[in-house]
Amino acid sequence: MRGNRFLLALLIVAVLCSVGVALYLNERNTRQQPHELALPSAGDWIELDVTSQEIDPGTGNLTVFVVAVPHGGLAVGPDSSAFTRQVVITVQAATRTELRAAPGEAATPQAVQADFYSGTLTDYPFDRHHFALSFAASDSAGGVPVGLVVVNADPFFVVHPTSTPSPSGAIVLEGTVTRARSTFILAWFMIAAMWALALAVAAGAEVLHRGRQGMVWPSLGWMAATLFALIGMRNAAPGSPPIGSLIDYLAFFWAEGIIAACLTFTVAAGARVERRKRAEAAEAAAAAAGPGP
Repeated sequence: MRGNRFLLALLIVAVLCSVGVALYLNERNTRQQPHELALPSAGDWIELDVTSQEIDPGTGNLTVFVVAVPHGGLAVGPDSSAFTRQVVITVQAATRTELRAAPGEAATPQAVQADFYSGTLTDYPFDRHHFALSFAASDSAGGVPVGLVVVNADPFFVVHPTSTPSPSGAIVLEGTVTRARSTFILAWFMIAAMWALALAVAAGAEVLHRGRQGMVWPSLGWMAATLFALIGMRNAAPGSPPIGSLIDYLAFFWAEGIIAACLTFTVAAGARVERRKRAEAAEAAAAAAGPGP
């Protein structure tokens, strides 16, 4: 029977590890999956490789890295990054940025900063943020078609991009930023762990109270340690959410309140038991000593 239980435990561990590896591989393969948006079908056009590298909901902006790649008659040769004629790529985001390429040269890669126009950081880990950038290119003859290839390189977030053409001929890149799956898993684990620890402390306090055990110092030390350990756990949440986020109202505030109340109640009840024990011991000692001469 004991051997069967051991084999069952090994099987459960193997299944959980396999599921974890599968989830990891899926997220690794999809996190940096390129999204091709509004690619022209033929002719001379410019491919803009847009990579989101630094996403910071705390400051309300993200940094994207833009690389221009010529196609068709704009390229010096097949798979070449050099342009055959001068072009100017204009990126309109938080500020206006221009990427320029001279004949026979590649366009200089450029970091561009965009602002979030909506999203609430305290909704963590369910916060969603939205941004928009516009891209346009031109040469001496006028406008040049552009296409976008969007890649997310920030491991803490997932970018869901879409593109729409504007009346001016530019391509508008709009995106929604959400937390990565690993952040969701860890945040939910922290919520469950906080509630589990709070209920464990409450159960321990109930046992001590019913048993009239007085001041059990190891138990009180465990309760106090749990109270402060949760603060460290909460501060370790990925993405450093501000205090007052949804995760706090779902678990942290409640867990801290329950543990503090249980600790205070246990000390008060234990102190009464200890006083009663001392009084009973004093009465027993007085009775044993008998009446005085």
